[in-house]
Amino acid sequence: MKPLLICDCDEVLLHMVRHFGTWLDEAHDIEFDLSSHDWSRAMKPRDGSTLTAEAMWGYLDGFFPAEMARQTVVPHARESLEALAEQADIVILTNLRDHCREHRIAQLDTHGIVHRVECNQGGKGRPVAQLVEEHGASVAVFVDDLATHHESVAREAPHVFRLHMVSEPSLAPHVPVAPHAHARIDDWREAQRWITARFADGAPAPHHTPYGDLA
Repeated sequence: MKPLLICDCDEVLLHMVRHFGTWLDEAHDIEFDLSSHDWSRAMKPRDGSTLTAEAMWGYLDGFFPAEMARQTVVPHARESLEALAEQADIVILTNLRDHCREHRIAQLDTHGIVHRVECNQGGKGRPVAQLVEEHGASVAVFVDDLATHHESVAREAPHVFRLHMVSEPSLAPHVPVAPHAHARIDDWREAQRWITARFADGAPAPHHTPYGDLA
């Protein structure tokens, strides 16, 4: 069986927060602080009001899918996936509501990224485990920008290698490394080499490898 790459989309394949911030500014007079990975602090209405969690999620629903065309591809992401697809199956696992799936497929297609897309809500551990079982992959790699998802995958699918990637340059320096990831790489050229090495080894991930132990 082929190796399997399970890859997030926003801030891994496509830039999102920079364009979300521009839209919040233009359409809602809200400042979005890219240096903060805590969205409850990042979104600041200029009238001085405080946003509820429900309101913040509402703005996200306003961005997806109506404003998705604003998003731009992360440098080297398409080329890296093309190279990796020669040896592995690829699934894009994105945390969007199900009604956005066809929009995400079409959006990625405009950037030359054509792979299976699955939407998810909540932790990604269980769907990752299901995808690995479905594909029968002896070795699998999961790429995501959020530490919570790496923890979820470590719990539900510990045999999967976990690569933490934050591709937004203005955000990455402010995001701590995910403690449940095997490595942190924010550039696709280096990430491609790391993933290829895991595939070449052909072995599942050790149950726990402290960050940085896999070069």
